[in-house]
Amino acid sequence: MRVVVAGTAFGRIYLDAVRRDPEAFTLTGILAKGGEYSRQLAARAGVPLYTDAARLPEDTDVVCVVVRSGATGGPGSDIARTALRRGMHVLQEHPVHAAELADNLRAARDGDAAYAVGTLYPDLAPVRAFLAAAEALRGRGPVRFVDAACNSQVAYPLLDVLGRAVGALRPWAFSAQPGPDGALAALMDGAQPFRTLHAVVGGAPVTLRVQNEVHPDDPDNHSHLLHRIALGTDAGVLTLADTHGPVLWNPRLHAPRDTTGRLVLAGPGTERLATPSTVLLHPAADSYHDVFARLWPDAVLAALHRLRDAAADPVLRPTAGQWALSVSRCWADLTAQLGMPDLIRPPEPPVVPWSDLREAACAAASPAPRADSSAPVPSSTAVRAGHLGL
Repeated sequence: MRVVVAGTAFGRIYLDAVRRDPEAFTLTGILAKGGEYSRQLAARAGVPLYTDAARLPEDTDVVCVVVRSGATGGPGSDIARTALRRGMHVLQEHPVHAAELADNLRAARDGDAAYAVGTLYPDLAPVRAFLAAAEALRGRGPVRFVDAACNSQVAYPLLDVLGRAVGALRPWAFSAQPGPDGALAALMDGAQPFRTLHAVVGGAPVTLRVQNEVHPDDPDNHSHLLHRIALGTDAGVLTLADTHGPVLWNPRLHAPRDTTGRLVLAGPGTERLATPSTVLLHPAADSYHDVFARLWPDAVLAALHRLRDAAADPVLRPTAGQWALSVSRCWADLTAQLGMPDLIRPPEPPVVPWSDLREAACAAASPAPRADSSAPVPSSTAVRAGHLGL
């Protein structure tokens, strides 16, 4: 498929994605405003630079619209609709307001084209691993709770991930909780960066914390985190520790009781206690260089292949469109509860070598010298009834 990428900021990730699979996709152009950077980028890629979606070649198969949509004050949806009405398939970067998205879907029908909103993060390898494990867990029992956190800039894809993790988006609801009161706020060194919401997603109870802050001159930086999700079931807790991994499994701690009511800690009947208390299901990315060079382009490529499938089989299009509309509407309800983000202007964050932290942690975890090495070690296999021996 012949691909044109619109946008040269995050669009660079899309350019890398297209180049990763030359048997399926060929980059045939870049669409941008025509600035010097874009001209140089197109020259390095060996493709033409276009400045008007209406003038893209008729044989263009796919347009990747990596330009801000109306949701964030850009012309992305105008570009998407122009391409769709010309029969070109479109993958548009999130976020996209539901009204815009509905217009884009109508344009896709008019042009007999496939349209998709790319939320990127559900297609990252660690997130795919998390979602696969969550699906396996749902086959064993219900989701009891979800605890999630994100930055407001990536709340849209978080909802996409949460809906997939619990198996549905509907029903959903959000209720923002009051911030710290005067006395508590006075004790804080600075403002509380996170807003807390009680929520329901796909019928599952969710506690959601959102860093609703943005640097107006540097919006892509200064997030305390991207995504962090813990999904709880009766069997244990599945955790996506970070957007880029690792994925962890903590089986539920449960020990039987003996005839006296004491917990049995070893021996027959305690086989479930032999399992590791934490299991690594999928590793973290090696580095942020690895994220930008491999994980993100691979995720975009996965979305491009889905679009390619929908281009070949129109039956796939309505379901994808309805899901995209649901994610956008869910996001609108969330942002209505959050309100406008607070403007912050922090300095560049410090660099703390991870080796320093490992050294401190290892030193603290080393066994402390015993005052009396001859003191006996308790060998009881049971403790009194109560939480962990109380």
